[in-house]
Amino acid sequence: MKKRCLPWNALPLVALLVWLESPVTAAPSGVEHVVIVGCDGMSPNGILKAKTPVMNQLMKEGAYTLHARGVMPTTSSPNWASMIMGAGPEQHGVTSNDWETNKFEITPVAIGSGGMFPTIFGVLREQRPKSVIACFHDWNGFGRLLEKKALDMLEDSDGPTNAVQHAVAYIHQKKPAFTFIHLDHVDHAGHKIGHGTPEYFESVEVADKLIGDVIQGLKAAGIWKSTILIVTADHGGVNKGHGGATMAEIEIPWIISGPGVAVGKEIKKPVNTYDTAATVAYVLGLQAPESWIAKPVVEAFKNR
Repeated sequence: MKKRCLPWNALPLVALLVWLESPVTAAPSGVEHVVIVGCDGMSPNGILKAKTPVMNQLMKEGAYTLHARGVMPTTSSPNWASMIMGAGPEQHGVTSNDWETNKFEITPVAIGSGGMFPTIFGVLREQRPKSVIACFHDWNGFGRLLEKKALDMLEDSDGPTNAVQHAVAYIHQKKPAFTFIHLDHVDHAGHKIGHGTPEYFESVEVADKLIGDVIQGLKAAGIWKSTILIVTADHGGVNKGHGGATMAEIEIPWIISGPGVAVGKEIKKPVNTYDTAATVAYVLGLQAPESWIAKPVVEAFKNR
């Protein structure tokens, strides 16, 4: 059979196409720390309609989308799990708030070093064992979703103010490579009073102030300029609940700021909550597990 060869002048185009389709592997420079602030039940509508000067400034200084998506069902455990596990319920098996490490209906497709589906906490500990890793969570159910032995600090803080104050104190003392701060009060307002109510928007404003306190803490610790900060949520809500199949429940905010992040860029490509874990792995130079389906949100970074 006679072989067909491309003309010489087509080779530059082929090389360009191969380059464009190649995965981006080089992490942004200057990143030494990552902080995630996850606000339970905080919808994009909450940010748009509440007074949120801190988050507004983060969007001006960084990259964002108010159309990121959680996973189904739109309940807390499956979505927080997906955010830190780089995969969906079909892979990690966390399908409801009744899930426990010894009580589940769907077996995870992979088991990591912590005896459960691998999270970003476990991946960081395995690949960079000397890293300081911390989590301060306001909802007591959050802690069961991660490998406890992978963390230097895991605290059920009992209230959003405590979670932020204790996290800031720990950051100042230890300067962790990765810190996760979970706030639960916005979800409480949604359940008690209702999503879209004045009280709900007030709770979002409290979250905004607390995020500002985190930023001030990072600055006081001298690590703000070397920190990637991600602000996001697990789900939105309708009336006094969530868990259904509506856009108001599944859409979440996703805001990122820090070294190498594009300035004032609205992310247009799809972002899913599990992409958060892959993005953290990307900026910290970690190899994502094969069991993850997530992709880093490279559009958020300069020259991408």
